[in-house]
Amino acid sequence: MKKLLLGIIALLVFVGCGQSYEETKRLTRQQRLKLWREDSAAFKVAVMPTLDCLPVFVAKERQMFDTAVDIRLKRFNAQIDIDTALIRGRAEAAFTDLVRAEKMMKEGTPLRYIAATNAYWLMISQRQLRITNFKHLDDKMLAMTRYSVTDLLGDMAVDSAKLASERVFRIQINDVNIRLKMLENNEMDAMLLTEPQASQALLKKHYVMLDTRKLDMQMGALVCRTKNMDDKARQHQMEVFMKGYKQACDSINHFGVAHYKQILKKYYKLNDQAIQALPDSLKFTYQATRQKDIDCAKRWLDKKK
Repeated sequence: MKKLLLGIIALLVFVGCGQSYEETKRLTRQQRLKLWREDSAAFKVAVMPTLDCLPVFVAKERQMFDTAVDIRLKRFNAQIDIDTALIRGRAEAAFTDLVRAEKMMKEGTPLRYIAATNAYWLMISQRQLRITNFKHLDDKMLAMTRYSVTDLLGDMAVDSAKLASERVFRIQINDVNIRLKMLENNEMDAMLLTEPQASQALLKKHYVMLDTRKLDMQMGALVCRTKNMDDKARQHQMEVFMKGYKQACDSINHFGVAHYKQILKKYYKLNDQAIQALPDSLKFTYQATRQKDIDCAKRWLDKKK
């Protein structure tokens, strides 16, 4: 009887000290709220596995951002997801192109151009099909993203060849890595790619039909939301971010892209051969976006309407 009594007392003490299910749920909610507050206060940058984002990855990995400021990278594989992050306020800044940025602004998301990027695009065709000029796109599939610079370039190709628009099947493939795989697997006739996916395609001897560098088009952009950016804390975050970003650009320009091989492998999943295939001439800029390129995006959007 005495042993039974002691057992009951021990059980009551154990139950009294343990957390109830409701208490556990409450603590979990508190933890989630704490994480949400921290993320909300941080300066978040939406990025993709495209080479225009390399300076941000370098700055983050090499601690070029002031560690006293919480700068977080939000990684996506598709531009449409970056749009959503900006529109819903889940990112303060993002890498995009001028067509998408102008479209978001037209639809009510106020943005500001921070800098132009070195992004360029190639139209690449399946080597086995021998598509060597735009007229050969007739009755072919072209992978791109709607309402982006790739959509604009697709229209340029079709118009210059005087093809009927409906004769070139524009297939929306948002994920840049999936788009590349579709070319490698002979599932797409042609597509528009930026780096490093473009160089990976060229390793397989696919054919280049268009290169925006030859057209004097600088359509890549680093943008930020204007909402709440007048706040002193946000302004300080922006200053810290841009200081680290510029330092990273200068460092890559000085040492070369291949110097950051481990970062390329980590964020882009590139092997040594793909890294060696990247152009030696790549230079990273933080100059202002050119008005002529903004006007080009605006004209195309107006025409699209």
